[in-house]
Amino acid sequence: MSWFKEESKCLSKECVLELVRQFAEESRKRIRKNPRRVLLLPPDITRAHSGAGWITEELYRIFSMFADVHLIPTLGQHVPHTSEQNRWMFGNIPEERIHAHDWREGSKVIGEVPAAFVREVSGGKADWPIPVALNRFLLEGNWDLILHIGHVVPHEVLGFASHNKNYFIGLGGKPTICASHMMAACCGIENNLGRLVTPLRTCYDKAEAEYLTRLPDAYLLLTMAYDSTGHLAHTGVYAGNDTETYLEAAKASQRQNITIVPPLKKVVAVMQGNEFHSTWVANKAIYRTRMAMADGGELLIIAPGLERFGEQPDVDAVIRKYGYAGTERIMDLWRTCPANGDLRDLTHATAHLIHGSAEGRFTITYAPGHLTKDEINGVGFQHMDLDSALRRYNPERMHNGFNVMPDGEEIYFIATPSAGLWSTRKRMGDSRDVKKD
Repeated sequence: MSWFKEESKCLSKECVLELVRQFAEESRKRIRKNPRRVLLLPPDITRAHSGAGWITEELYRIFSMFADVHLIPTLGQHVPHTSEQNRWMFGNIPEERIHAHDWREGSKVIGEVPAAFVREVSGGKADWPIPVALNRFLLEGNWDLILHIGHVVPHEVLGFASHNKNYFIGLGGKPTICASHMMAACCGIENNLGRLVTPLRTCYDKAEAEYLTRLPDAYLLLTMAYDSTGHLAHTGVYAGNDTETYLEAAKASQRQNITIVPPLKKVVAVMQGNEFHSTWVANKAIYRTRMAMADGGELLIIAPGLERFGEQPDVDAVIRKYGYAGTERIMDLWRTCPANGDLRDLTHATAHLIHGSAEGRFTITYAPGHLTKDEINGVGFQHMDLDSALRRYNPERMHNGFNVMPDGEEIYFIATPSAGLWSTRKRMGDSRDVKKD
C-alpha cells in the first residue's frame, strides 16, 4: 500500500510543501530513522513546470541539517544542466551537490531483462534483451535513503512518466536507453500513450523487482491539471515505495490529463523557451497531440528556445541525416543498417525518428527560435517565422482549447503540451476514464 496521498482541484504551494515534509518524516520512520547519506532524484529541467525544483530544494533543506545529501537530475540522455539552470530550478542547493548523469560512460550493467520475456510482453514485436545499466553513483553510493520526485503525466514510451522510469531511463546507461526506446517504438506510440501498464513498463517492473529491491528508496509523485484560470496547478501528491503508489497517481493523471476532442484540423502548441531547446524534447507537442489530429490537419509548434535537433551531436547528426521519415522508411533503414552503423548504434535515436513522424497523416510546422528554414525543412517539417507565429497566435491572448481568429480561422490552442494528452475517443478507446473538451 502507498504511504499517503492528498488530492484536490488545486493544492497550494504551502500545502504541497507540508506534504513534502510529511514524506520526509515517513521516509525516516519507514526506511532509515537517522540517514547519513541521502540521494534525491528529481526530473530534469523539462519538468520544471511541475514544481519539482522547489520540492527538491525543500527535501535538501530538511535532510542536509543532519545528513550528507546529493542529487542527480534524472536526465537520461538529455543535455546536462548548466550551473545557471541548476540555480534556476533548484534554488539554493550548492552546485557541488548536484551531479550530472553520464549516460555513456557513467553507468554499470547489473543484469538484463531476457529476450524471451521481452518477446512475450511485446507480442513478438521486439525480440532482444534489455540490459540493466544504471548510474554508478547511484549503485555505489552506499545510500541510506533514495528519494524520487516525479511528475506523473502521459508519456510516449511508458504510458505515464515517473516512478521507476527515473532509474531505467533517467539514470539509465546507453544499453538500457537504446534497447528500451526501440522496443517501445516497435510496440507503437499510440499503444503506449496514456496506458497504465505498457510492455516496456512491465520490463522495468521486472528489472526493479530482480535487481533493485535492496535500494532504500521511496517515491513522491505529483499530478497537475489546468485550473479555472488556465494555469497548471497541483492536484495530487502520492507517497510510497510500491507499484500501487504509481498506479494511484497514473489513474489520477489519466482522468485529469487526457482530453477527448473531435478530430482537430489546426492545433497551435507552445514549447517553453526556457525548457525545450531540441526537437528531441520539443516533439512532445507531436506525441501528445497526434491522436487528436485530423487527417490532413496541421500542427504548429511555437518553440522560441529551439536551437538543435538532438540532445547530443551524434544524435543530432542522425536526425539531420534521415529526418522524421515515417515508421516504414526508418524501419527499412534500421533493418539494413550494418551492426555498427548509426541507426543500430543509436537505436534510441531510431525510435525517436519513428515517434516524431506524422506518418503522412497531418503536417507539422515549427516556428523555431534559432534553427533556419532549411534546417527545419531538411528533417521533414514545415517552417514558419517565429515572429510571425507569435504575432498571429500570441500565447498571451490565447486560451487553452478552441479559439477563433479575427479572420475566422478556428484553432485549438495548447499552452503546455507536455502536461497532457489529447485524443479522439476512437483512438483512445471507449474504456478510457477521461475528460471531454
